[in-house]
Amino acid sequence: MSENSPEKQQEVIDAEIVEEPATAPVEVPEPDYSEGGVPSFDHVRDRIEQRYTTSIGSTELAGIGGKEDVASLDKKIADRDAAAKDKLAEIRRSMREK
Repeated sequence: MSENSPEKQQEVIDAEIVEEPATAPVEVPEPDYSEGGVPSFDHVRDRIEQRYTTSIGSTELAGIGGKEDVASLDKKIADRDAAAKDKLAEIRRSMREK
């Protein structure tokens, strides 16, 4: 097949010319970071506060919402253990009587 043969001319390629932008897009750093990629103090503080509030919320959802609640939980456990010991002693007394 030569370049001028009819078979070669029948191969038509439908294409579109796409112009490339004159300048490449400039990468703009996030507003909380410097040009070197270092986070700002405000950004770091906000992230720490966000993690702290998330942990507070998680403990509240778990039912343990602070030192006061832990103390009351310890008291409830101690009361339950004492009630269990009293019940066991009562059962042992009733078995001796029979």
